[in-house]
Amino acid sequence: MAVCVNCRHHGLCVHRVAIFSPLSAEESHRVAELIVHKEYHKGDFIMTEGEQLSRLVIVQEGQVKAFRSTADGREQILYIFSSGDFFGEKNLLRNQPASYSVQALVDTCLCMISRSDFQQLLRAHPEIGMKIMEELCRRLERLETAVESLGARDGDARVSSVLLEFAERYGEEHPRGVLVRLPLSRQGIADYVGLTRETVSRKLSSLQAEGVVELIGNKKLLIIDKTALEMGSSQD
Repeated sequence: MAVCVNCRHHGLCVHRVAIFSPLSAEESHRVAELIVHKEYHKGDFIMTEGEQLSRLVIVQEGQVKAFRSTADGREQILYIFSSGDFFGEKNLLRNQPASYSVQALVDTCLCMISRSDFQQLLRAHPEIGMKIMEELCRRLERLETAVESLGARDGDARVSSVLLEFAERYGEEHPRGVLVRLPLSRQGIADYVGLTRETVSRKLSSLQAEGVVELIGNKKLLIIDKTALEMGSSQD
């Protein structure tokens, strides 16, 4: 197996990215040769809203948050990008500044492909463009759900909904349910669902008292009764 010298993992890092799945092993190797690797520490900004980003950025390892600042100075978290996710595609396909800021939630390794190299790749492999469209459609669906949640769901339903989202993305099977490594702090979750930190903490404590979840420190949560959580997320 080839070794990508820019990454810590043996094997081509592009294999971890869904948008490159149509490529053969030889083609993946060529893409890997285009990649520039960079590391960021927790709290570092990777890009800021309004910046002209001239590269596609892939999360090789770690987690980052994409957010905008609201009129009253709060953060509204739009996405959490983890291993295999990408961002910066807007400026590659059309000359458009970044519509959100991106900040590392933990120490993070990124792989970057320049605009010119990526456009050549799209011309040679249009199926990659289709993969990107699929992912962007999924993001749009998530945003539509988030907007609906903010407008129609109460705070309890929003918290239940985001816990189910985290379970799908970051959960792992556990003898008693699903163990979730939370990508955000209590404040981060509040910024993600448009609530106060106190409301989020109160809802988590309530879910624990009801036996639906078990809080394990500040960064882990065990979902014991997923059905109850699903019913709670659908309440208006």
